[in-house]
This record gives sequence, structure tokens and C-alpha cells, in this order.
Amino acid sequence: MSQNRLLIAAVLSAFCAIGIAGEELTDSRDGKRYRTVEIGSQTWMAENLNYEADGSKCYENNSANCEKYGRLYNWETAKKACPSGWHLPSRSEYEALDKAVGGEGEAGKKLKAKSGWNNNGNGTDDFGFSALPGGDSYSDSGFYGIGNSGSWWSSSDGKSIYAYNRYIYYNFSDVTKYSGTKSYLLSVRCIRNN
Repeated sequence: MSQNRLLIAAVLSAFCAIGIAGEELTDSRDGKRYRTVEIGSQTWMAENLNYEADGSKCYENNSANCEKYGRLYNWETAKKACPSGWHLPSRSEYEALDKAVGGEGEAGKKLKAKSGWNNNGNGTDDFGFSALPGGDSYSDSGFYGIGNSGSWWSSSDGKSIYAYNRYIYYNFSDVTKYSGTKSYLLSVRCIRNN
């Protein structure tokens, strides 16, 4: 009997580790719906947030880009943008995600969507996270990187004008972590509250 319980626990643990499609989330503020996915012990949005708020924009101010990639947010807005019951992930929550998918060195490849990345830079999307290259904006002068890169805010504050974020590039398998200026416009992925 005890061996059966151990086997069942091992199977359930394996399913959680590989990514299981979760329930669909409906944002009560605007009625938008998002796929979700369980990876390890966490439940993530499987799409970038597309909630219109002051401090957010569509890439190149084109609403079609919001529909495909979600909106881009400055850090102050990103911290408050997730729907009720969800939040902007911390640096340690992103690190737990990396660990659940096999480590930082392979996380980019395994979390990237199977299509949508330039120059055959698509991922394997092994866990259903479906990261897309929504680009970003580093200043009022323009937008950069759509198709080539995706950058996502975390809630973890850096020094002074900086905050921690993640970056995935089309031709790398890893995830890069860096501190970006809080006024940059980056994508947001929300994680469910525990």
C-alpha cells in the first residue's frame, strides 16, 4: 500500500514538473481571458498581460501588437497591473520557475513558444509557458526587439532607479537576468497568489 502511494506521489510530482494546462483566467476588470499553466508548484499565466492601464502601451502604439504580445508596462504600473488573486512575480519566484524547467541555462529554450520568434529562434515550449518576443521600449524615442526578444518585469526592486527583470533572446537557450530602469516598458506575466 505504501509503495502505491509513493508511486502515485511520484507520478503527480512529474505531472506538476512538466507543466499542466490550468484553468482559464478571466480578468473581471475588462473581461479578457488568459490561459494558465502549472509548472512545479506555481500557477502562471500562459500569456502576457494585456490590461490597459496608465503607464502601459502597445508596441509601436499598435493595438494588434497588444492582442498578440500583451501590453508593455513601466515598473510602477506593472506592480499593480495583475488581476485580483494574482501578482507580479518576485525574482525568487522566477528562479523557482527556472529550476522547475531544468535550470537557467535551458529555461529560455524550454519556455519560448514554438513559433513567433525570428531567425528560427523558436523554443520547445515544453511546459506550456509560451513566451513570445514582445519587444520593449527603453525610452520615449522608440520600441525595440519585437520578434527577437522578450523582457518581463519582476516585483523585486533594485537600487534607486532599477528593478529586476528577465530577458529571453531568440538565439539563446538561457534566460538572462538584469536590472532595468523602472521607466522602461516591458511585458508582464502574472503568477497566482499562494
